[in-house]
Amino acid sequence: MVYNYFMATTEKAIRQSITLPSPLAKRVKTLAKSRKVSSNRILVELVETGLRSKEEEKRRFFELAGRLSASTDAKEQQELKEQLARMTFGE
Repeated sequence: MVYNYFMATTEKAIRQSITLPSPLAKRVKTLAKSRKVSSNRILVELVETGLRSKEEEKRRFFELAGRLSASTDAKEQQELKEQLARMTFGE
């Protein structure tokens, strides 16, 4: 069993093999060493953080899209379109 660090639940662990570019692996090891935890724990935390970030980004996108479809103000619509375009295509 593995402790899920952010959700505070116990779940079955699944072994997963990944290959990291050398500079990234060094950063993970350095972070783990500075926090006095295993590289595996750091990787789990980073993956969970990344997944939450993607979910939040998706939620924000649909919130903006909903506001755009409900808006009747042309200025607000243009602003929302620009925000959605930045989210989709970057700056």
